[in-house]
Amino acid sequence: MVRVIRRLDRSTYDGWVWVDVYQLDRNGDATARRSLFLMPKGMRPVAVPPVPYAQRSRPRSGAASVTG
Repeated sequence: MVRVIRRLDRSTYDGWVWVDVYQLDRNGDATARRSLFLMPKGMRPVAVPPVPYAQRSRPRSGAASVTG
């Protein structure tokens, strides 16, 4: 999934555009900035609310912790 930042003003084929986007992770956070060449009528909005930071699962550690 991506979040569109803006449409770029580049000449291209009829019906196609260049857009700047943020690539999103599973929590809805931007992880990379990219430029895409696409047809806007092929895009669809997705209504996925971001996961609040406090409710995110923590990555599991491979090592067991030792106390004592």
